[in-house]
Amino acid sequence: MEKTINKKYIIRGILVLLLFWFSSLIQYIPIYLFHLDVKTLTIKQAVLLSVFASVVITFILFFVYRKELKEEFKIYRKNLGENFDIGLKYWLVGFLIMMVSNAILVFVFKSGGANNQKVVQKMVDTLPLLMLIDAGFIAPFNEEIIFRKTIKDVIKNKWLFVACSFLLFGGAHVFSMAETLTDYLYIIPYGALGGAFALSYWETDTVFTSMTMHMIHNTALLLIMILL
Repeated sequence: MEKTINKKYIIRGILVLLLFWFSSLIQYIPIYLFHLDVKTLTIKQAVLLSVFASVVITFILFFVYRKELKEEFKIYRKNLGENFDIGLKYWLVGFLIMMVSNAILVFVFKSGGANNQKVVQKMVDTLPLLMLIDAGFIAPFNEEIIFRKTIKDVIKNKWLFVACSFLLFGGAHVFSMAETLTDYLYIIPYGALGGAFALSYWETDTVFTSMTMHMIHNTALLLIMILL
């Protein structure tokens, strides 16, 4: 256990995960300040509130991890080409698993698609450029700190780290919106990508490897959604 778990960072890790799970509460700051009625919020207002919460979390995470991020960025920059190649390799594997599992869920299980994806599509349709910034850059930064760095700091076993990243990352994109048993199976495609990002982080020892691939992945998908 001593070799697997780093007790020094357990409390910090729990607090960071709780920050993510209860991030919607941050939206009540502008709701209170501008006297908004949560029952009559428009989609545009909902997007703005979501982005506000994401930005607040970014500032908090950057403040907490600023020294470590500075050191990991040095590692990333020093071996930029190699780190990118490793990140690309694992992303391709994760993306392939994601696409195959998505196809099985749609064509075999007759799923109508991931609920999270449907929500994102509505948000993109409402404020495309803002969503491109939020989902393309802000969200990947936050999620890589929360689901990769925070977990890796605590768990020192490679495959346990990957498994936890897989489950927590996949669950974060599925559980709050799942309505049927099939909906819960979408933890597989989302988790596959999370596991791939975890492997790239482990192999390069810098979160900026997985963060870069996450940003490229999300930005490409957002551009496709906007253009189509």
